[in-house]
Amino acid sequence: MSKIRCVIADDEQLAIDVIESHLTKLPDFSITGICRNGTQVYQFLKKQPVDLLFLDIQMPELTGLELLRTLKDPPPIILTTASREFALDGFEFNVVDYLLKPISFERFLKAISKFESIGSAKFMNYPSVLQPSNTLAQPFIYVKSDKKMVRVMVRDIQYIEGLKGFIKIHTADRDIITYQTLYELEENLSPDHFIRIHRSFIISLNFVTAFSASHVEIGTIELPIGGSFAEALQIKLRS
Repeated sequence: MSKIRCVIADDEQLAIDVIESHLTKLPDFSITGICRNGTQVYQFLKKQPVDLLFLDIQMPELTGLELLRTLKDPPPIILTTASREFALDGFEFNVVDYLLKPISFERFLKAISKFESIGSAKFMNYPSVLQPSNTLAQPFIYVKSDKKMVRVMVRDIQYIEGLKGFIKIHTADRDIITYQTLYELEENLSPDHFIRIHRSFIISLNFVTAFSASHVEIGTIELPIGGSFAEALQIKLRS
């Protein structure tokens, strides 16, 4: 698969360095351009293909929002800003997400996950470099495990187990331990294919082989259903 071609547009070197550092941790992404004002971005987009643009809202010559008003066919855009008051203005332009500086790697990954979400067509009125590999809303997610970012194919996830201080992602051929919370991971999974059945378990509906009022079976594994989750689960499974 071709790498995702990214452009960073910001007039502050520190902000550029942070985004650049975050992107270098993701092997499927490459940086093809760095622009320091809106005019440079405008010229770059006319000459080079761009798959994802990190666009600072407040830049000299032409602000990020002013630039957006000039673009007829913009690439996917993640806005960056130091001021929360400006961030919401960007959503009138159908951007993927906005990041509030200073940008943590965890928050950065959430924005990347939104970009990678093939099912989120509301962000995209243009062809994506990512093609859906299955019917799931997004083909893969990144999780931090053993001091590196590990790509997990969403279609392979059977269930996710919340343990004390960490979670375990169970797939057919391996288990992946990450120190994210169950809630954080749940935010990045499609509710059409995944559902919480217990405060400690999220399951993939694609792997359910049997269920009762109190348990769900995934192959030979039997998982308990929490009382507060039972009604919603029964409706989802029967539908």
